[in-house]
Amino acid sequence: MRFVLRRAVHGLVLLLGTSLLSFLFLSLAPGDFVDEMRLNPQVSAETLAAVRVKYGLDQPLAKRYLHWLNCVRKGDLGFSFAYNVPVVSLLLPRARNTLLLTGTATLLAWLIAIPLGLWSASSEGGWVDRLCLGATSALLAIPEILLALALLLVAVRTGWFPAGGMVSLGFDELSGWRKFTDIIAHLFLPAVVLVLGSLPTLVRHVRASVLEVLSSPFIRAARARGIRRRSILFRYVLRAAANPLISLFGLSLAALLSGSLLVEVIMGWPGAGPLLVEAILARDFYVVVGAVMFSALAACLANLAADGLLYALDPRIRLEEIQ
Repeated sequence: MRFVLRRAVHGLVLLLGTSLLSFLFLSLAPGDFVDEMRLNPQVSAETLAAVRVKYGLDQPLAKRYLHWLNCVRKGDLGFSFAYNVPVVSLLLPRARNTLLLTGTATLLAWLIAIPLGLWSASSEGGWVDRLCLGATSALLAIPEILLALALLLVAVRTGWFPAGGMVSLGFDELSGWRKFTDIIAHLFLPAVVLVLGSLPTLVRHVRASVLEVLSSPFIRAARARGIRRRSILFRYVLRAAANPLISLFGLSLAALLSGSLLVEVIMGWPGAGPLLVEAILARDFYVVVGAVMFSALAACLANLAADGLLYALDPRIRLEEIQ
């Protein structure tokens, strides 16, 4: 419990710092939401002043930040200027869609990276290893935006996959299984882009961790005892190499979450990414802060889960806590 509480406190401090920096940097940006209204000659100066008072834009930054913290304490994230609704009601459906995309991509990337990295490391210097390193190097050289545009072009030209959105027209009239397959069809291309973008890094980390364990004395002893190669790889090597990979899991989820924002905008996935871009363009202050805090919270929870797994699997960490 002490281990979890300490990590949770670290996460809260990080979230507080993120919110403070978000407020500071957004306030330094030129203009605000009312500036767009000034372009309309039919809007009087009195109306502009009233809008600034209504949304608290006339107050100093410190007072606005304290007001926002009070809203967070009540379970809110402020009020959207452009949509005229609370930020939570606007952000939650988009955050759910982003987590669906990111979670699916993370699961697929790790399910592919672990056996591929293990296979590459176990055949070091062979044709499989060289092919794997060459393929990951090629993927590293291709930006995610180019992958997204290429797959989007394939979808438009062939019609094999939906080119944007999360559901098809008439989705409410479909049966339960047809609804599921429809969402999967829309999810496929954005998830593939994220998987291909993160796979090279994950495969290389898995390969490096496995190679380090393969050269250790206890693996040589296991081989000398005549234990089968498959048993050595999956029972001993993979377990010994798990610590750095679990730490990487939290970082990879955070990286995929930030990368998914751009992919969502390009491929039309209705997640937090398009909402964030619209809010930035409209200078919708509290929606931008809410989207940033959602990303920071997801990253903190992912790292907390990784720390919990490390604590459960590595007895050395538990001994350090006791001492």
